[in-house]
Amino acid sequence: MKKTIVLLFLLLCSTISIAHMGHYNKYNKIEMEIFRNGELIGYNYYFFKRKNDETVVTNQVKFSVKLLGATIFQFEGFSEEKYLKDQLISYNSKTLQNDKKKFVNLVFDKKSNKFDIKGSSYNGKATNDNIIGNWWSHKILQAESQISPISGSIKKQVVTFVGKDKINQYGKTYEVDHFTIKSKDMSLPENKRLNFDIWFDKKSSMIIKVSYSRMGDWEYRLKNFE
Repeated sequence: MKKTIVLLFLLLCSTISIAHMGHYNKYNKIEMEIFRNGELIGYNYYFFKRKNDETVVTNQVKFSVKLLGATIFQFEGFSEEKYLKDQLISYNSKTLQNDKKKFVNLVFDKKSNKFDIKGSSYNGKATNDNIIGNWWSHKILQAESQISPISGSIKKQVVTFVGKDKINQYGKTYEVDHFTIKSKDMSLPENKRLNFDIWFDKKSSMIIKVSYSRMGDWEYRLKNFE
């Protein structure tokens, strides 16, 4: 049984890899809404622009948490990813988390074949197989580690295929594959640990929903893509 699950996961990853080659050419905009404890609190948008072999993906995210009508937590971020064909060549982000500023400045170094990272939580190198931990790219389901889009820290991860599922969302029904992404080191503090459920639609090559629990139950739901 265990061998069957592993084989199925490898087949799924192979399908994802092939689909990803044309992924950037399909979309101009991805809209996700953010929910906490079932309440809509914000948005997460991705915009795609292309010129020759270069693709630029910009991200805008904003949400606020309120208690008894008073705002107790605010988050607003902007980022830009640049790709040459399928190679990430730069990533820059600025995030305001309440009054705390966070940032990432990443550049791909062709000579070393590694990323140079200057971030609010990490300064150093990262191998080329890392991926930015955003929710537009299904490459996150293949990676062994991800770079925090907020602070630049590197987090090793374990991706597990849970099973087939069906999601009804915004009047649409999706036949999806359910995965979990967890930190390789689950002894990390909860606020530093990866612990996500992800539902992926192979037909559209889109992440349909992401959920996690941290000071409440959170969901990122795909609302629209074009």
